[in-house]
Amino acid sequence: MALIFLHVAPVNAISQQYSKQINAWVLPVFEQNWRLFAPDPESVNRQISARTMRTAPNGTVQVSGWFDLSGVDNSAIEHNPFPSHTTQNMLRRAWSSYLETLGGDDQPRSERGVVIQQYLRNIAADRVADHRGGEPFDSIQLRVVTVPVGPPGAAGNGRPVTMPPVDTRYLPWWKVAPHGTR
Repeated sequence: MALIFLHVAPVNAISQQYSKQINAWVLPVFEQNWRLFAPDPESVNRQISARTMRTAPNGTVQVSGWFDLSGVDNSAIEHNPFPSHTTQNMLRRAWSSYLETLGGDDQPRSERGVVIQQYLRNIAADRVADHRGGEPFDSIQLRVVTVPVGPPGAAGNGRPVTMPPVDTRYLPWWKVAPHGTR
């Protein structure tokens, strides 16, 4: 509560001195914005997948297959009359924040960019570790497939619609602590 208070309070000596620590804790989880009152509907569907890499003691590298993180979220929401807000938005918002702070070259330009990159990596590593039952891995990579959503009524009006192409983006390999823990 104290960190939230210092984050939203007017600028003061304590919040200035500890702004790095306050922002590192507050921003990924308690970010404030106006999207609740002026939502920007999604114009694309994204499938975020992860794969892991492990270097065995003998030096061989083992790369796993892709694991669909978005699919896990979607299945947790589907047929659930009261889906968790966290389930619906955590991964999607982490990716949106990643795009806003890191852009297309995956290089953080600010402390916030570093925090968001770590946040996205941690979400993916936690979910993969949970799914694989503790199978160890050293690195993780994300793949984001972006499919544009067609305009309303585009499928049934008989006129051809030119859709933008599907975009597939591969993020760099990120190191994680052994066994998928941070």
